[in-house]
Amino acid sequence: MTLIKSISGIRGTIGGKPEEGLNPLAIVKFTAAYATFIRRHAAAATRRRIVVGRDARISGEMVKALVTGTLTGMGFDVVDIGMATTPTTELAVAAERAAAGIILTASHNPRQWNALKLLNERGEFLNAEEGQEVLTLAEAEDFTFAGIDSLGKVIADSRYGERHIESILKLERVDAEAIRAARFRVVIDCVNSVGGVVLPDLLDALGVKETIRLHCHPHGNFAHNPEPLPEHLTEIAHLMTQAKADVGFAVDPDVDRLAIVCENGQMFGEEYTLVAVSDYILGHTPGATVSNLSSSRALRDVTRRHGCAWYAAAVGEVNVVAKMKETGAVIGGEGNGGVIYPASHCGRDALVGIALFLTFLAKKKMTVSELRASYPSYFMSKQKVELAPDTDVDAILENVKAKFAGEEITDIDGVKIDFPDRWVHLRKSNTEPVIRIYAEAPTQTEADTLGDELIQTIKRIEN
Repeated sequence: MTLIKSISGIRGTIGGKPEEGLNPLAIVKFTAAYATFIRRHAAAATRRRIVVGRDARISGEMVKALVTGTLTGMGFDVVDIGMATTPTTELAVAAERAAAGIILTASHNPRQWNALKLLNERGEFLNAEEGQEVLTLAEAEDFTFAGIDSLGKVIADSRYGERHIESILKLERVDAEAIRAARFRVVIDCVNSVGGVVLPDLLDALGVKETIRLHCHPHGNFAHNPEPLPEHLTEIAHLMTQAKADVGFAVDPDVDRLAIVCENGQMFGEEYTLVAVSDYILGHTPGATVSNLSSSRALRDVTRRHGCAWYAAAVGEVNVVAKMKETGAVIGGEGNGGVIYPASHCGRDALVGIALFLTFLAKKKMTVSELRASYPSYFMSKQKVELAPDTDVDAILENVKAKFAGEEITDIDGVKIDFPDRWVHLRKSNTEPVIRIYAEAPTQTEADTLGDELIQTIKRIEN
């Protein structure tokens, strides 16, 4: 059994002994610590209520019962929005003027996992300092439950999926009439989670001619590995040509990551979801873009093509959002298919990504594969090097910086080395003696080779 406590929340496999898995004792303790943090820091103008949404995992109802019971026991009212996407829950926090929100989802992890993802009163993830305070409170069990006259209540509201779709239709850059006129045939793979409920409704509202559904039953028994990577999407890729569809969309269990499939069954590339949507937005709303250091250089290239500025952020959605606010970015996100469009809200949102992409596709009047061919092609390699337990990882990264001092170096999150036509990013793990190595180059072989070269450099430094 596994239990991982981090600044972004608590996640683990269901069951096990205390402190061994994501069991009822761990859920109650962590939820109580979070409620204590919110009680201390929530803005005075917010209501004393917390929004709770969940994906379709088998353990979802059990985890929700524990979380809502604990929150009411801490004196908070709970707005239970039922089965809802991560971005829907984020929007609900703001709409309710709530003090906070919790999303019950382990994102792309397998079915035996679940997690508590923690939001502030803006419906955005806690930052590192805030997350650490929650961990400290949980470790010390520094919380006090409410008395009989101060218990909270549960308010059920299952309408936020509809409201989310309504808000998307109102976005200036979403053109449902153009989509309707294009008469698109779309295939979706929702991995038997909450996307199977909301994606068909979204596509119908956008005017898509026909939606062909794959794994849209929200029972939580994922039909394949739920991370929307090419090796897990062979079924939708095969179905594309059979169905003679125009485009395919695959999402993860909580619908904040979007993978696109071309009409010929080829992958558009998760790194290029953000690139295409940004290309569309920048064509109408010039401004800055942001992605994290491990995302494709293609976004930088497309942004500069529009005469705009691209900025890099440390890895992690909260870091990307902070950089977007700092630079006033009009679009941003992560290369894992995460689109953040501030005109909607400051969180990754596959539903917004789909609406913007379909609008762009309808207006471009080209196939998805033709659109993909219009962007610079880069290939990425993801590797890691395991080190001895007593290795000074920070010292190794400093040595790497010194060795490549003649190149462009960014060290806001590990060490990123930018060469003229490629880059490599080294990040240390916070939980084990491992350095993760991300490399991008004009060909897959060159990307793999660059990663291998850095592994050898690290091993020489270690020895």
